[in-house]
Amino acid sequence: MEVSKTKSSFYRRLYVAWLIDSQTASSVPALTELTGMPRRTAQDTIAALADLDIVCEFEQQDGARNHAGRYRILSWGPVDKHWVDQHLVQIRQVLGYP
Repeated sequence: MEVSKTKSSFYRRLYVAWLIDSQTASSVPALTELTGMPRRTAQDTIAALADLDIVCEFEQQDGARNHAGRYRILSWGPVDKHWVDQHLVQIRQVLGYP
């Protein structure tokens, strides 16, 4: 089944937000390791969460250098987090992620 770039981009954002919010992967290295997506894609996807009004902030680790820390979802905005929970299998299949 052919998936549009719009849909795959939307699903990628939802999945990354879910991974961060569930603390499954709350850093760029963790996202790249878990999903296999390139580092730049992970960074761009996190930055693009704001386009969906999902509020994500970076928390610097105390005493750490070089942007060591983790991301947190502060608000899902208009996105229904429970819909994402219920459709994780479908989202992963569309994206080809484990």
